Amino acid sequence: MRPQLFSKYLAASLAGLAALSATALEFRSVAEHGAVFYDAPSLQAKKLFVASKGLPVEVLVDNKDWLRVRDQSGTLAWVAKTTLNAKRNVVIAVNRAEIHGAADLKSPLLFVADKSVIFELLETGKTGWVKVRHRDGAQGYIRIEEVWGL
Repeated sequence: MRPQLFSKYLAASLAGLAALSATALEFRSVAEHGAVFYDAPSLQAKKLFVASKGLPVEVLVDNKDWLRVRDQSGTLAWVAKTTLNAKRNVVIAVNRAEIHGAADLKSPLLFVADKSVIFELLETGKTGWVKVRHRDGAQGYIRIEEVWGL
């Protein structure tokens, strides 16, 4: 490869890599109970699992009517785009998470949540904390390292 051509190729590759690394993670949530996840982008593909409403997933590939996603456990699957919504949820990633009244460990402990409990994401931006709400209406702050879906 000629040096000039190589330089252009390298510059284009680095620009593409920079654009890729600058892309923010995209998360969506399962819109309805019983969402089916497949091993390929087709209703005729092998069914891998069924998910409940609210489960957050990370979008990896947008393929017109289908999305390639990853769940909290790292499982990769395809799901019909209409099965998900843009609502942001998080799921407890530790065995026992404490939800506080403010973004501070010294603030009152409001309640405790077990692993895999899903919360609606209300606010980000508090250093090391996010504000969440449970489906029963209880809300508070949890440390970001205790949830998945951010």
